[in-house]
Amino acid sequence: MVISSMAKTDAENHKTQHIGWLRAAVLGANDGIVSTSSLIMGVAASNATHANILIAGVAGLVAGAMSMAAGEYVSVGSQADTEKADIARERLELDADPEREAEELTGIYVRRGLDFELARQVAMQLMARDALGAHARDELGISEIFSARPLQAAMTSALSFVVGAGLPLLAAWFSPARQLAVIVGATSLFFLVALGALAAYTGGASIIKGILRVTFWGVFAMAITAGVGMLFGASA
Repeated sequence: MVISSMAKTDAENHKTQHIGWLRAAVLGANDGIVSTSSLIMGVAASNATHANILIAGVAGLVAGAMSMAAGEYVSVGSQADTEKADIARERLELDADPEREAEELTGIYVRRGLDFELARQVAMQLMARDALGAHARDELGISEIFSARPLQAAMTSALSFVVGAGLPLLAAWFSPARQLAVIVGATSLFFLVALGALAAYTGGASIIKGILRVTFWGVFAMAITAGVGMLFGASA
């Protein structure tokens, strides 16, 4: 019975293991759809030619992908540097005063609901196996699942941005000039609904909430940008 239970536990597939790349992928794809469709609709509303609209869309795709990659790498890289500094500090503290660190870990487990004796026993056994890993996980909140991976975040964001931005750009490419804004807006709304549903399903969250969260801000951004484009087009 114990072996069967352990095998079941090992076979479990929790959604949190996707959190590293899922956040970057959703952010990149959403930004790609929203920013590129908004750019296209804004330029179209200013009475620009079809060729100029497409040029603006391609420029937005390239610039956005590079910006997403650089931004994610810098942001997540800073997080990774902070994690490394905290782990290095924890390593020094373990070398200097392991007994104090054991008491600290015991206190953490007591606050989580264990009685003192059991908490002390758990702390000592975990520290005997991997003291730094135990403190990184339970004191600092750093684990393999949630640890920062700058290169993964940068590549995922850039690639997902290109995919997301490519969808409204393709819609604009095949749309007649007069119906371009309407077609790009409608298809982009569909893409946002699909993205929200897919992200929520992958993460095990509410699909309805995922769709509403993504589409609301996307529609808002497209409406504001189209309005700005109409304003400049009217004054040109």
